[in-house]
Amino acid sequence: MPGLPRLVVITDWRLPRTRLLSALDRALAAGPGVAVQHRHPEASGRLFLEEARLVADLCRARGRTLFVNGRLDVALLVDAHLHLPAAGPSPLDVRPHLPPGRLISVAVHDAHEAESAAGADLALVSPVFAPGSKPGDTRAPLGLEGFRGLAARLPCPALALGGITPERARGVPDAWGFAAISSVLEAEDPRSAAMALLDACGASLG
Repeated sequence: MPGLPRLVVITDWRLPRTRLLSALDRALAAGPGVAVQHRHPEASGRLFLEEARLVADLCRARGRTLFVNGRLDVALLVDAHLHLPAAGPSPLDVRPHLPPGRLISVAVHDAHEAESAAGADLALVSPVFAPGSKPGDTRAPLGLEGFRGLAARLPCPALALGGITPERARGVPDAWGFAAISSVLEAEDPRSAAMALLDACGASLG
């Protein structure tokens, strides 16, 4: 079983492809604690697979972990781990179809979803703060107390997601780690931004 990441950088394909892939590669250079989650809900199946292969090549070259969001078939095709959206199948449903050693992460937004995370290796709990990449998101942020409460219900480590910056990350002591989009991908130096988030959770920067 591979080590659990301390930082998951989630793709934002609204960025130009070249810029996104460059930012991801620079973020992955921050160390082995960094992983990528390939997410693109608007993409066709064919485009999603094409993009997954590009991201898989980056992760493979760096020896880093890749999660594919919501698509077991694509995760198997690119030899990746799997992220399950809250409305998707449960980890227990999916686990028998994954090769040994593959990780499953889950999305968690409330107590019911936390209690349904049995069998997951990692949970992305959100939104802790107002998401920088989703200005139209109307969900009330969990805040620190809300995050702490959900993390305590989980059978696995929790990553804080939603409006996570290095400054805010230092104030979330209950997090195993963090997940981020814009604060890394749109940073002037994605590697430094990723290193700052790793530092906030005490990850080894190897």
